[in-house]
This record gives sequence, C-alpha cells and structure tokens, in this order.
Amino acid sequence: MDIGISIGEYGEFTEKIIELAGNKKGGYVCVANVHMIIEAYNDPEFARVINNADIVTPDGMPLAIMLKLLSGKKQDRVAGMDILPDLILLAARMKLSVFFYGSTDKSLRKVISRVNSEHPELIISGIIAPPFGDISPEITADHFAEIKRKDPDIIFVVLGCPKQEKLMAEMSGQINGIMIGIGGAVPVFTREMKRAPAWMQKLSLEWLFRLIQEPGRLWKRYFYTNSKFILLALKEVVHHKILKKKDSV
Repeated sequence: MDIGISIGEYGEFTEKIIELAGNKKGGYVCVANVHMIIEAYNDPEFARVINNADIVTPDGMPLAIMLKLLSGKKQDRVAGMDILPDLILLAARMKLSVFFYGSTDKSLRKVISRVNSEHPELIISGIIAPPFGDISPEITADHFAEIKRKDPDIIFVVLGCPKQEKLMAEMSGQINGIMIGIGGAVPVFTREMKRAPAWMQKLSLEWLFRLIQEPGRLWKRYFYTNSKFILLALKEVVHHKILKKKDSV
C-alpha cells in the first residue's frame, strides 16, 4: 500500500487547505478512506493520482489507527464529513470564494440552501451538476472553462471515488483554486443521510452505520474492500515491526 497519507492534527489540515486556497496556485486534496486505498492498490495509475495530491487526509478510523501503529503517534481522523462544513465556515470568515462541482442539481441546491442559511456572507462562485455517466471531453472542457472563468478559491468536487480524484488530477494546472473531493460528505451535509453517532465513529464502525442505511449499494464494496484492507494492513504492520527490529540490532 504505497500511498503517501498526510499526517498531523485535524486543525493543521484545514489551515493548510485554506492556505493553499489563498495562494491561488491550484492543486488538489484527496480525502482517503479504505475504499480509495484499495482502489489505488489495484490500479497503479490511480495510485499516482493520489500520490500527486497536495494533501491526502486520513478519512476513516481504520487509516488513523494504522498510521498510529506505524508511527507510534496518535493520528486524528480527517473526514470529509467534518472538513466540508469547517472549510465552508473558514472560507466565509476569510472571504474566500467556493464552487461546487458534481452531485445532482437537487443536492447542490440543498447545499446552497443550508450555506445561505448558516453563512450568508460566503461567496459562492457557482455550481455545476454534470450529467451522470461518462462525460464527453467537450462538455468537460466547457465545465473547466466555466470554473476557470469564475476563478474560485476552493472547488468542492462531488463525483465519488475514483472519478472525482481523476478529474481533479486532470484539472490540476488548469485552474487556480484548490480542489477537494468530498463526494461522500454531501448527503450528510444536506441531511439526506444521517451520520453515525460519535461512539460508532470512535469504534471505527461508521461504515456499518452507512451499510445499514444503504445495504443494496454498499455490502459488496464493504465486504471486498474492508476484508482486503485488513489483510494488507496486517501485512504492512508486521513488515514494519520486523524492519524496526532489524534496525535496532
């Protein structure tokens, strides 16, 4: 699992993303969960997309726990469901503009409705809900041009993994704002889905709460990705401990 996941306290991540937004040098942020890690493990090209990101946050307690086992230091979970509302709050305070790309028009309207209610001062440069399925290069180019013309500071990309990460990598260098993939966070932000209670989050059971809500869509993915991640993580930790013992001799 040769993926470079960023480490640090939760607040350092949001501060760094806001700093990148203010610098207007482009780039993108990946919010990595178990699903993304397994996708990257299975696809070297996608792994390069993740490793080329400016920041890769440890979304999900399994990743935070693994980082702790490997580094010996406590690692905060940096989940999309937390950083989306926090970045909106910080952007409003810092007078930074935001753009929402992806999801459906209905969901994006709900996002805008909540944002306007809670942070009416936030500068919303625009929203685009692209058609589902494969998007033609011409339509994609038009969308890129629209985002570039509006020149937002933060672009929230809501297409789901791995589509949103691949698109951000493609857009990187073409627009000045910082992009962040937060596909799974929008349904919770719009209150279309409930979030797991805090005790389930702490016990790394948020995936189970989501599975209960969407069993038909998620059971195959979770069965495959969670099982494979556990096996790979155990192998990684054992290998790491063996290397540490060798180094200490």
